[in-house]
Amino acid sequence: MESIIRDAKLAPSGHRKIEWVRRNMPLLRSLEEEFEKTKPLDGLKLALSIHMEAKTAYLCKVLAAGGARVFATGCNPLSTQDDVAAALAEDERISVYAMHGVTEEEYTALLSAVLEPSPQLIVDDGGDLVHLLHTKYRDRLENVIGGCEETTTGIMRLKAMTRDGELVFPMIMVNDADCKHLFDNRYGTGQSVWNGINRTTNLIVAGKIVVVAGYGWCGKGTAMRAKGLGARVIVTEVDPVRAIEAVMDGFDVMPMREAAGLGDIFVTVTGCCGVIGEEAFANLKDGAILCNAGHFDVEVDVAWLRAHALDSQLMRDNIQGYLLPGNRWVYVLGEGRLVNLACGDGHPAEIMDMSFAIQALSVRYLAEHRGELTEKLIPVPKEVDREVAFRKLRFLGKDIDVLTEEQERYLASSSL
Repeated sequence: MESIIRDAKLAPSGHRKIEWVRRNMPLLRSLEEEFEKTKPLDGLKLALSIHMEAKTAYLCKVLAAGGARVFATGCNPLSTQDDVAAALAEDERISVYAMHGVTEEEYTALLSAVLEPSPQLIVDDGGDLVHLLHTKYRDRLENVIGGCEETTTGIMRLKAMTRDGELVFPMIMVNDADCKHLFDNRYGTGQSVWNGINRTTNLIVAGKIVVVAGYGWCGKGTAMRAKGLGARVIVTEVDPVRAIEAVMDGFDVMPMREAAGLGDIFVTVTGCCGVIGEEAFANLKDGAILCNAGHFDVEVDVAWLRAHALDSQLMRDNIQGYLLPGNRWVYVLGEGRLVNLACGDGHPAEIMDMSFAIQALSVRYLAEHRGELTEKLIPVPKEVDREVAFRKLRFLGKDIDVLTEEQERYLASSSL
């Protein structure tokens, strides 16, 4: 199938981006070399819906090196980089259906395009591809061996489908792997969120009050980096345990209705809807900046702002201003979509090297255990997690201790 991209002439810039991340992703480089020799995915069709930027493009190349015929699209209307899509489309092993700034209808059409060839393996980010398979493309379900889910939000959707008896094929919960969420969600999100905010606003963070909504691993990283940049941080939460953790990490904790009148910059990282809505908007200060680092554009209620603001103006690329009563302007970054990708380049390459190594090895695991997996939601096998960790340590030039036989016997004994 012919690729659908914005402009093939943008490819040279995309190639440079892909080559840069390749140089900084030693885990994936090593897997690419192995996959070239062993071809664990030989003859299989793989559909991939994930943020279409350079690191993802390199993952596609690694999977193709393993013998897969790859069909790739984005998982967010604003996160595709058109030059990267153009460069990837020049690889004859890969078909690309991705463009930046598409409408919701166009976005769904691009998702549909990767399912038309009846793929046997799925790599999803947020759950849109799996949802589409179980609704519009049910006739292709019997061909699917299984898939992998990258995000917290996607796993939430998969758990709901499993609870309702809807999920047909096995899905590996990549996000829950230690080598994914402990590093990607915390250090990756923590840095890339502020890269996106700072690049887009060109404003200082030091001395400002930052409100972080949600204190999961992504929230922890976002709050930690805000503190490091000199901000005073307020955390809002619905989970009492996480709220206590935030307090003991040195942050103030309060409900959003109280934080709304104090914050200068707001970052939502909850995976829920309506986190900053009408009640909060009524209390925001003039000049408040709102952005989202959760998967979907529902955490900041941008639809309410569009419907009720007294005026709306584009203040700067990726900054939309809304005039509220009291002559208060509030600013939304990246249309309320993922700020680290809509306004930046996403997570650092070294972080995604670990996450995408988990993805590649999980896809290989699905292919090697075709027809053997009975559970619908599968944790990343511990041996995969540990393999990635040991490889990463080697590339960092670090070594660790190994238990002696005596220590192993001691730990395994019932009479410690």
